[in-house]
Amino acid sequence: MRSRELYSLLLILVLTSLALWIDFAPDNNFLGRDVSTRLGLDLQGGIQVLLRSERAEVTSEEMQTAAGVLERRVNALGVGETVVQIAGNDRIIVELPGVDNPDQAVETLRGTGQLEFIDPQGQYLPNGQIVRTTSNPEPTPPQATQVITDSVVPAPPTTVQGPVYNTIAFGEDLDTNAVQPAFSGQGGPTGNRPSVAFAFRGESQQSLARFTAQNVGQPMCIVLDNVIVSCPVIDAPLNDGSGIITTNSNDDRDRIYNQLKFGALPVPLQVETNRSVTATLGNESVRASFIAGVVGLTVVALFMILFYRLPGVIAVVALLIYTAISFALYRLIPITLTLAGIAGFILSIGLAVDANVLIFARLREEYRRRKDLRAAIEPSFKESWPAIRDSSVSTLITSAILLWFGSNFGVSIIRGFAITLGLGVLLSLFTAVVMTRTFLRLIVPLGIANNPWLFALDRNVPKPIEVSAEPETV
Repeated sequence: MRSRELYSLLLILVLTSLALWIDFAPDNNFLGRDVSTRLGLDLQGGIQVLLRSERAEVTSEEMQTAAGVLERRVNALGVGETVVQIAGNDRIIVELPGVDNPDQAVETLRGTGQLEFIDPQGQYLPNGQIVRTTSNPEPTPPQATQVITDSVVPAPPTTVQGPVYNTIAFGEDLDTNAVQPAFSGQGGPTGNRPSVAFAFRGESQQSLARFTAQNVGQPMCIVLDNVIVSCPVIDAPLNDGSGIITTNSNDDRDRIYNQLKFGALPVPLQVETNRSVTATLGNESVRASFIAGVVGLTVVALFMILFYRLPGVIAVVALLIYTAISFALYRLIPITLTLAGIAGFILSIGLAVDANVLIFARLREEYRRRKDLRAAIEPSFKESWPAIRDSSVSTLITSAILLWFGSNFGVSIIRGFAITLGLGVLLSLFTAVVMTRTFLRLIVPLGIANNPWLFALDRNVPKPIEVSAEPETV
């Protein structure tokens, strides 16, 4: 076995082992990463939230910007195949498949993300208290709502009372690149607490440095959307305008991080409806799709084995490895599977088989010319590569166009199909060009290359007549 085949075989074995480990990881955990299979709204259900602008007059540009901010926040929650679309002039519909904490998701969506550091005048203000600040002296208090099917009955609004606290630092000066999840060492005997690191620029950085230098040992409150997040004691001056926000739970940390990292909403939004959505297709459709995929894969495998015999067996092995790697990537990236995404994956299996058909057809032609197997392998791949390349590139271009349309027009079902199809095409190139060639090279030393039956060939076919390139003379 030459070193090239050995290295290729080792690469295939390593990739296959990693893929199987991810596919069958205990507790869906791979090296501390959640690799559970994520299903879309059509397969597992979720929640649908209708958000409405709290301002009477809002421009279409502001609503478009708000929809983009919501899209980034939702993606940061780890929710895939979401639907964020504008409804009317002042409403946005957000669909979240399979969220674990609907209340946290709703709060992450509606919060404007307006961060302020205020001077509490030496007081320790409790977390969750709504305060008036110099930048927003008349905040809108949260309204208690009662959800009745698809309608909402709001409670009468109240007025926030109390003093107006001076704002030290403003969210506009926040350096979003410095906003990162972290852990603080202020947990005492309970250990580190989840936190969010931050840094300010410009005037807020200088104002924060001056205030902290003059008030060491005094509290300074961190306010998000006019709600007290925490009131830490100033241990030392924040000369560079950076620090951390310590929270009580990972959920609070993630909510604050998402709101600060992915931008503030240009308009405040309130939840008009919040309802659960059952799976439109459900487990029966998933089971039927799985059965259809298994049946299709089995029929393709039987066709390849019966028609091509030994090369067909090699193609089936490569196809199984291809399937394992595909699902591992879906779980690792992660990619949320919808029925359209599953359709894209099944279609990519057909494209992977198509590449092997081109290679084996050329291999049989080369083998029929009384060449040995090693001499027939290389020309078969070389001659079939242009057709494989061109068909794959054309499919990738189509996938890119579908992905662009799905991303820019809110058609997430097209986006899922495009992603799984494009990824499948790239993997099919690897399995056809690398795996199949490696396996064919490995069987050469086994002494079975001289058996035409294993390649579904009859070597008694007359040798093709070669036409002389020299002109006849009279």
